[in-house]
Amino acid sequence: MVVLAVTWMAKVGREAEVAGVFSKLTEESRKEPGCITYQVHRHKTEPRRFFIYEQYKDDAALEAHRAAPHFLQYAKRELPKLGDRVEGHLYEPLG
Repeated sequence: MVVLAVTWMAKVGREAEVAGVFSKLTEESRKEPGCITYQVHRHKTEPRRFFIYEQYKDDAALEAHRAAPHFLQYAKRELPKLGDRVEGHLYEPLG
């Protein structure tokens, strides 16, 4: 299993639009056969900050996610217009 942890920061006033795009991306990503978990979180006191926790069966499943039409549409085309990807980290479980 591989885990991806990503943080996005919405542009001022674009928080609702970012949440809407993440809603669509979540719905489609969860349908992928290699996706175990796809969960978007919103910071409790910083409404512009979003944290995405993703789990995939393996590296191939993550690459399939990154090549999927919904990822290209929402994560590569729409989200960058509304905010900035602050960081992304790839993890694997111990043991």
